Amino acid sequence: MKLFHFLSYLLFLCTVFSANAQGLTREQVDDTIENMPSFSIHKNNYFITGIPLNRSVSENADAKYQISFKQLLTRNTLPLNTYLFLTYTQKAFWDLYSFSSPFSEINFNPGIGLGKPIFNKDDKLMALAYLEYEHESNGRDSIYSRTWNRISLSFETAVNSRTTVRLKGWLPFRYKVDNPDLLEYMGYGEVNISYDLNPEKWILDLQLRKGNNFDDWKGSLRAQLFYHPFKLNNQYLMLEWYNGYGENLINYDEFRSMIRVGYVIKSNNLNFFKFSGSYN
Repeated sequence: MKLFHFLSYLLFLCTVFSANAQGLTREQVDDTIENMPSFSIHKNNYFITGIPLNRSVSENADAKYQISFKQLLTRNTLPLNTYLFLTYTQKAFWDLYSFSSPFSEINFNPGIGLGKPIFNKDDKLMALAYLEYEHESNGRDSIYSRTWNRISLSFETAVNSRTTVRLKGWLPFRYKVDNPDLLEYMGYGEVNISYDLNPEKWILDLQLRKGNNFDDWKGSLRAQLFYHPFKLNNQYLMLEWYNGYGENLINYDEFRSMIRVGYVIKSNNLNFFKFSGSYN
């Protein structure tokens, strides 16, 4: 029931946000999908390092990196004008400053999904919708095994020429053996907001998750500030603050407050909105 209410609210918010955006025409979107590379970045690829704000710095400073890509399997050939894609994301936590520099955790996240552009009555792009199946695990066994599966529905849309919003809700399954209380920390969805502080120069991204227990605050807030000093469009420097639970799987129930800085090759998934023309 909580998931149903969350998805209903998600759909309502998406309708409110996307009603303000007027983007690419249907023909332009079809041409873009037809000509986009079949292999591309999915989530941001980065290498960042930093220190904790709530624990001993000498014992808990680390590095974190992420590799993520998408493979387009079809374009506009499926029913309802949808396209099929595969995704893979790998996130690693590296105790770079400890003796022998071991990896404390690696999370593997493959998936498959359907994407669909949503148009308004004037045939202008209003939102992008995604239906996905994802598996996420840390590749370990016994008491150290952490894994979960989810079916998710998400929407991306533009509020105005500088602000984009992504709303995502999921239905988890096959997770109770390894981590039965996972949803208390991960919840049933997340909200992502991206705002261009200075177009082509500074971008602020916020991600919020709330656990499914409303009696206490368990969830996470991730804030990322991007600076673009390079000639190539998708390369940035990033300052990240992660505050909350669920940053990695092995210790999803452990509160962490980490600040890190490093280099990012940024995903261009929202280019449909950022470079699509006018807005109301």
